Amino acid sequence: MPGARGLRELPQAAVGRPAPFRLGAPAYVAALAGWLAAAALLVAAAPELARTSVSGAAAVGAAHAVGLVFFPFAVAAAVWQLLPVMLRNDPPRPGRRWLALGLLTAGAPLAAAVATERDRLAFVAAGVLGAGMVVLLLEVASLVRGAPRGRTLVVSRPAVVLAAAHVAAAFALGVVVLVDGGPEPLGVAYERLLLIHLALALVGWLTVLIAAVGRTLVPMLGLAAAAPRRTLPLPELALALGLWIFVAGVVARSGLVLAFGVLTMAAALAAPARVFLRVARSGKAGVREGPVAHVAVGLVFVYEAAVVALAAAGGAVSGRRAAVTAVLLLGIGWAVGVIVGHLGKLISLSGWGSWPPGPRPRQEALYPRAGWQVETCVFAVGAQLLALGVLAESEPVARTGALVLLAAAGIAAACAGETIRRVVARR
Repeated sequence: MPGARGLRELPQAAVGRPAPFRLGAPAYVAALAGWLAAAALLVAAAPELARTSVSGAAAVGAAHAVGLVFFPFAVAAAVWQLLPVMLRNDPPRPGRRWLALGLLTAGAPLAAAVATERDRLAFVAAGVLGAGMVVLLLEVASLVRGAPRGRTLVVSRPAVVLAAAHVAAAFALGVVVLVDGGPEPLGVAYERLLLIHLALALVGWLTVLIAAVGRTLVPMLGLAAAAPRRTLPLPELALALGLWIFVAGVVARSGLVLAFGVLTMAAALAAPARVFLRVARSGKAGVREGPVAHVAVGLVFVYEAAVVALAAAGGAVSGRRAAVTAVLLLGIGWAVGVIVGHLGKLISLSGWGSWPPGPRPRQEALYPRAGWQVETCVFAVGAQLLALGVLAESEPVARTGALVLLAAAGIAAACAGETIRRVVARR
């Protein structure tokens, strides 16, 4: 019995709690609204993208609707839901999440202001959004710092810190581009600096985060064996190394250095890719689940982007056309696709996990699996057609791809809405 001689009370294992549904659901809805807006703008921007023009209001608006609305809200909601569990502790001030959620709404007016060249509004909105990102990153830092020592963690703390550092660098570089409208901000040609900004966000932030979190989350959602334990996040570190070699090649205008950076990143992603593809092939749920299917499809887009970049480095494709195509493959096909695919499942898990005391339905009853399977297929076709249209300089193909992507965004919104309806109706 407790307190008897020779016996001692065992300490409880440190755990963390995911954010409640009432916080996560609005963030996921806001993210999907950003994706819908971006997809609609892509339809208008498709002809100019096929001509490799990226300065029009529709193209700029689409890029920033994804980068300033979809990504921040989706990643914030996922951080609040997953990292406390994975790092086994709670943030000291969880109430600040509502502050972050409010501040992140500045991404929408910032995207509109950048697209319409309203500098004063853009500066104010950037400050508010930056404050929201700081609040979010402070929570990430507290979770990393509070993770219990000597216990098994299912996500690498250094990898999480690495991703956070890159999103901070990407945001700071975006502010530099916004403030300095000259031809060579920081002494680098404007479009090359823009490419570096996108690479920091898409590879340094999102791909590193997907690799770090996905090695646990993807097997779990695909009902497959977990990835083997490791001591260091070597794939994520190699990704960051390859990214900065790529950046050096862009700055130095060296095709050889750029190609070496691309090859390093592609090789670094091979280990996470093997884990993801094993889940897709042999997991009990496998590609029948939207998250796993999107990851499998996304890996195709990642390596297509690498091939396009290497072709540009070798002079087989014009650098400008290759850059626009690769950004679409990596930004839309990979990053947006993987996050959208997980978003649907995470909403249902959040609703199920926040269920009040008493009987609760099976989690599968809250997730419209068939709808997300359709969304994955439609999304894959749309992303591929849009990228092919740009690479082949075909406006009709690019516009068709954008229209198909808009349909996919609509299906995603409908599926997420159905999950929320089921959660509310069954409580």
